[in-house]
Amino acid sequence: MKVFTQSVNFNADKELIKFVDEKVLTLVKYHDKIVDAEVFLKVLNISDKENKLTEIKINIPGSELIIKRETKTFEEGVNSAVDNLKRQLKRSKEKYRDSIIS
Repeated sequence: MKVFTQSVNFNADKELIKFVDEKVLTLVKYHDKIVDAEVFLKVLNISDKENKLTEIKINIPGSELIIKRETKTFEEGVNSAVDNLKRQLKRSKEKYRDSIIS
């Protein structure tokens, strides 16, 4: 699986990119048909403490899963989004398996 990471309104350091890649690549365990993943890291121009927007889009045959999280840090947002995507990928894989059986 290929992970494409884009940072908007700031320059992401190598450590953050590496962290994102490692976390998103763990999703392969939950669905073997993942084509690729797109990660968008944005700094919002608001005064809230939670001004980091993390958006992860997973492309699988026949659909795509998108999760957005606004958090204090990108690491927190990536962790939260990946946890949610794990559940969605398990559900998607079960539906795919059920459609093949019936």
